[in-house]
Amino acid sequence: MENKDIYDDISSIKTIMERSAKFISLSGLSGVLAGIYALIGSFIAYKIIPIYIFPQLFAYYATGKEMTLGMSYDTDFNYITVLIVIAIVVLLLSISTGILFSIRKAKHKGQKVWNESSRALLKNGLLPLLAGGCFVVILLMQHYYGIIAPACLIFYGLGLAAASKYTYGDVKWLGLSEIILGLICMLLPLYGLLFWALGFGVLHILYGAIMYYKYDRGNRAA
Repeated sequence: MENKDIYDDISSIKTIMERSAKFISLSGLSGVLAGIYALIGSFIAYKIIPIYIFPQLFAYYATGKEMTLGMSYDTDFNYITVLIVIAIVVLLLSISTGILFSIRKAKHKGQKVWNESSRALLKNGLLPLLAGGCFVVILLMQHYYGIIAPACLIFYGLGLAAASKYTYGDVKWLGLSEIILGLICMLLPLYGLLFWALGFGVLHILYGAIMYYKYDRGNRAA
């Protein structure tokens, strides 16, 4: 009986220490919704931009030579702008949803969203994301469109891996999966949109579903 009490006390202390050191208010449902946003964005891009454009869109990366993407410079610029706008909208929706669901989960647990663990998570994950954002902007300026999709996946994965120390360990596996997918995409640049949909769409949905059933569902039932 005494051994059981000691074990329970140790488990309670371990739980308290983990909660103080790690940000555990990430919501699995927000990951699922982020994946859905990405799939919808990919589908819209696929429907708006003519299918024959995509091979030419990445031709500069593949051949190192300028090639026209459409009928004129303005048309080419519009295609790129559409992809950028869709990506930004998906990003903003995903961030907003993640923040809202994290706040709701933290309130349900009686915890604060903005604390030392969340600040550490943001600090560690933000540097790779900022570096990746600057890198992608440079790629756009230099017309290396074929590397943009894999670069987004790789730097996003690096950000997740760096931040995973201060949250659930599952985030690290998502980050590694994004990095691997980005590296494969580097070998197949003409399929950037497909890999973008797989990385930010399918992987997020799988990750969010796993997170929900491992951490959120039990808490809701309780």
